[in-house]
Amino acid sequence: MLDDVPLILILVGVAAYVVLAGADFGAGIWVIASSRSDGALRDHARHAMGPVWEANHVWLIFVFVVCWTAYPGVFASIASTLAVPLLIAAVGIILRGTAYALRAQSDDGEVATGIERVFGASSLLTPFALGAAVGAIASGRVPVGNARGDLLTSWLSPTGIVIGALSVATSSYLASVFLAADAQRVKSVPLVNAFRERALIAGAVAGALALAALVVVRFDARHIWDGLTSGWGLAALVASAAAGLVTLLLVRARRFEPARVAAALAVASIIAGWAAAQSPELLPGLTIDEAAAGHSTLVALVIAVAAGLLLLAPSLMLLFRLTLTGRFDPGTAAGTQPRVRDLRRQYPGARIVVAGSLLLVGCSLMVLSDATWGLALGVASLLGFVATAFAPLADPPESDDASVPVDAVLEREA
Repeated sequence: MLDDVPLILILVGVAAYVVLAGADFGAGIWVIASSRSDGALRDHARHAMGPVWEANHVWLIFVFVVCWTAYPGVFASIASTLAVPLLIAAVGIILRGTAYALRAQSDDGEVATGIERVFGASSLLTPFALGAAVGAIASGRVPVGNARGDLLTSWLSPTGIVIGALSVATSSYLASVFLAADAQRVKSVPLVNAFRERALIAGAVAGALALAALVVVRFDARHIWDGLTSGWGLAALVASAAAGLVTLLLVRARRFEPARVAAALAVASIIAGWAAAQSPELLPGLTIDEAAAGHSTLVALVIAVAAGLLLLAPSLMLLFRLTLTGRFDPGTAAGTQPRVRDLRRQYPGARIVVAGSLLLVGCSLMVLSDATWGLALGVASLLGFVATAFAPLADPPESDDASVPVDAVLEREA
C-alpha cells in the first residue's frame, strides 16, 4: 500500500495544478483573445491572477519532486522521451512570468501590446505542451528507459494533439468561470456579462473536444478507452460530464461561486478517470510496485511531504481565502489602518491542547512506526494538526470584534 501513496500525492498535485494553474493559463489566453478596445477585460484578467499565479506553480514542482523520488525510473523515462514538450512548457512558463512582470511596469502602447502577445502566446503554448505530454503517457508512447521513445512522434500523436487542445480549452473554460465570479464580487456588470458569455462558449467547446478525445482514444489508445468505459474509470467519466453540465447551468443562472467548485470537480474527475484507466501500469509493462523506490525512501518522502504541508497548507489556505474574499481587490485596503487578530481569542486552551496532541502523535507514528496503518494514522494526525492549528488564520476578520488595531494590540502587550 505504501507504494501507492506517492502516486495518490502525484494525482492530487496534478489535479491542483490543472485546476489552479489552468485557470491562470486561461486568463492569459483571454488576454490575447480580446480586442484592443477590451482594456477593462484584459486588466481584470491580469489583476485576478496577480496574487496567485506564482503560488500555483508550486504544484508542478511538487509533482516532479514526488515522482523522481518515489518512481525514479518512471521520471527518467518521461523526462528523456518527452524532453521537447517539457522544454517548451518550461520556456513558456518563464516567458509568461517575465511578460507578466514587465507588463505591470509598462504603459499602454506598442511595447505593452508586444508584451501582452508574448504573455498570451506562452499561456496558450504551455498547457498544450503539457497536455500533449500527458497524451503521450496515456497512449503508451513513453517506453521504460532513457530516451527510448521518439522525441517528436511520442507527443505529436493523435492522442497527444487532442489532449493538448483539450488542455487549452479546459484552461479557457476554467478561467472564464473564475473571472466571472471575480467580476461579480467587484460588482462589474459588463465584465460579468463578458466572462459569462465566454464561460458558456468555452464550456461547450471543451465538452465537444472531450467527446472528440474519446473517439481518438478509442482508436489510438485502446487500453485507456477500455479503462474509461468500465469500473472506476467510467464512474469518473460520468462524474466529469455531470459536473461540466452543472457548471454550465450554474453559469447560466449567474451562480458563479458554486460554478467554481463544479468546474474544478469536472476537471479533477478527468484526472481521476485517467488514473483509473491506466492502473495498475505507470508506463507500458511497468506496474506501480515495480516502479516504486525502496521502503525507506518512500517513508522519508511521506514524512517530508507531511512536514511540508505544515508550511504549505496554511499559507495557501490564507492566500486563497484572502483572494476569494476580495482582500486584494483594488482599493480594498486604501485608507485603512492595518489590523491584527487577538490570537488569545482565536486559540483557547482546548484548541492548543488538541493541536499539540495531534502533532505529537503524528510525528511519533511517522518516525517510529513501520506499519502501513501507523504511517496512515500519522499522516492523518499531522493533517489534523494543520487544520486545528492554522485554520483560524485562514479566516480573515469579518467584523471589528474579530480583530483590533495594531497599535492597540502593541500597547496592550507592552
